Amino acid sequence: MKKVILGTVAAAILAAPLAAVPAQAQSYRHTEVVRQGPHRTVIVQRDRRPAYLNDWRRGQRFDYRQARNYRVINDYRRYNLRTPPRGYHYVRSGNDAVLVALTSGIIGAVIGNAIR
Repeated sequence: MKKVILGTVAAAILAAPLAAVPAQAQSYRHTEVVRQGPHRTVIVQRDRRPAYLNDWRRGQRFDYRQARNYRVINDYRRYNLRTPPRGYHYVRSGNDAVLVALTSGIIGAVIGNAIR
């Protein structure tokens, strides 16, 4: 009897993460039909995620083309950010503050939801 109960509990523990995977694996791509003129139809695949939803990581190159809504933060004290080191500046991308090297564009730090 104990073996049956322990086996059921172990199976439930192992199956719980597997049941949660389909909820997380959402596709941001969708197909949209655009009509241009009376006889012409164009099918377009677009990205549904907003422009500010980026996965910035330390050590990556900050791609300004990927961050369409970026702004350089000059008043970093207003957002309770530390003074950037020499050769770096803060860039706002959505609600995130990203510390970027001036010459190479390499990300030094990412402060998520720093800007409200």
